Amino acid sequence: MSTTLITQALIINEGKQLIADLLIRDERIEKILPADFNLPFTPDNTIDASGSYLLPGVIDDQVHFREPGLTHKGDLYHESRAAIAGGVTSYMEMPNTFPQTTTQRLLQEKYDLASKVSLANYSFYMGATNDNLDELLKTDPAKVCGIKIFMGSSTGNMLVDNPDTLKSIFSRSPMLIAVHCEDETTILNNIMHARERFGEDVPVYLHPLIRSAEACFRSSHMAVTLAEQYNTRLHVLHLSTAAEMSLFKTGIPLSEKRITAEVCVHHLLFDEKDYFTRGNLIKWNPAIKSATDKNALLQALIEGKIDVVATDHAPHTLEEKQNTYFKSPSGGPLVQHSLTAMLEFCIKGKLSLELVVEKMCHAPALIFKVSERGFIREGYYADLVLVNPNKPWTVSTNNLHYKCQWSPLVGMQFSNRVTHTFVNGHLAYCEGSFFEEKKGRRLTFSV
Repeated sequence: MSTTLITQALIINEGKQLIADLLIRDERIEKILPADFNLPFTPDNTIDASGSYLLPGVIDDQVHFREPGLTHKGDLYHESRAAIAGGVTSYMEMPNTFPQTTTQRLLQEKYDLASKVSLANYSFYMGATNDNLDELLKTDPAKVCGIKIFMGSSTGNMLVDNPDTLKSIFSRSPMLIAVHCEDETTILNNIMHARERFGEDVPVYLHPLIRSAEACFRSSHMAVTLAEQYNTRLHVLHLSTAAEMSLFKTGIPLSEKRITAEVCVHHLLFDEKDYFTRGNLIKWNPAIKSATDKNALLQALIEGKIDVVATDHAPHTLEEKQNTYFKSPSGGPLVQHSLTAMLEFCIKGKLSLELVVEKMCHAPALIFKVSERGFIREGYYADLVLVNPNKPWTVSTNNLHYKCQWSPLVGMQFSNRVTHTFVNGHLAYCEGSFFEEKKGRRLTFSV
């Protein structure tokens, strides 16, 4: 069993900051020690972390890694590689691959594939359709992160719009339900009006008016109403509007919340003016909206209405993104840069380090009941990240690890940089180098 000692780190964990040493033995955190503690043995490896932050590994509860079937955009190997370069040690991946993950057999095939290639820990959502309730109810909540419902979507038969189906899922599922909320009828009506004005040459800056705040609120309101009616564990993904914040509450301990909320990094970084410089590269669903919406989301994060920060990492090829508005797919890569981007809010005085760790590490672990991860605790898996807060760098195509080899953040400067990432005690990434001899593990969940 190997040992690694991390010395003189500023540990950010559970609302506190502490300069300490940390001992890893094999896969787990063995001891958190006073700085300069004299061990009775010499560890196999020692890392001097003076001046660096030591954080729990980030748990990203919403990614699209595109495998199987869409591997020209991304795949489990490349995207998990990018994830650990950014300090993301665990991810939960979405079912809209090809084929779509809507049966237990297809779900297991994803797990089998990830066990061979994923460098980060992993879980996969079971996807809902209008007609697969029996398959959904077979899902094991101890081994699968949740059920995903597209309550507004253009991804073929994954749009769940049958009211009876929705009621059945919300009333009968013992698992957490994660939802993409946009009202399809509202969106289609907005598309019709845009086409009447512009034909097929709709400018991308109309994206937040087509996939509008009204469309988001209508669908989110429906999801919250159903969850309240049936006491469902509901997690509303990638919120994008100020109006939706009225649906969520503050002052409730996370352990007692049945309805939780997520915001994605791009909805905090960008607003509608950025379409004029970044165009389709920041075209996501739900759309990036106004500066007022962006500021309201940040405030809701601080107040506790929003519980989790994730990415909705969804790569496409650059060629695909350079198409006209209707032909350009929505989504983009972010998992390599999410922690760095959020820590930049701390450097600018807008968020605390403790809050970022809470929203990106602790809260996903608590909401999804992830076993023995998300915290720096003795006995937990050693999923850990070292960040140098004084190591400026610029995002460029030369330092990207995404298979698609582009990012909407190219040209953006950051003051902090991830230097080391441990996955299950294994140093998987260090100063630009990857150590791939060990793979990530399947996440498990307490029920």
